[in-house]
Amino acid sequence: MTNEHRPGRPESETEQLAHQVEELERKSQSAARLFDVRRIIGGLFVVYGVIVTIAGINPSDADLEKAQNININLWTGLAMLALGLAFLVWLKVSPTIPPPADGAEGTEGEPENREQG
Repeated sequence: MTNEHRPGRPESETEQLAHQVEELERKSQSAARLFDVRRIIGGLFVVYGVIVTIAGINPSDADLEKAQNININLWTGLAMLALGLAFLVWLKVSPTIPPPADGAEGTEGEPENREQG
């Protein structure tokens, strides 16, 4: 009986809470896309690859002699660049898919359950 006397208050609190939850879900989805591991790993490999490649462009004779006349900085830097770019291309080709909203799951899942049951 006490709930019937104040029907507007719980609904407005519920609506506010639902609005806050939706806003947090939206922010969480954008944060998940922003901090995708592929972006971080790819970016780091590209940055370090550029640094190591620059170091390998003009190696000293001592550096080449240590590495049995193989310009290891150049080859390692180029490999790191290729790997980093591969991660970034993978991110572009297959972006992070946000989880479906609860309302979308309920409307799609209910008819399937009714047909099978």
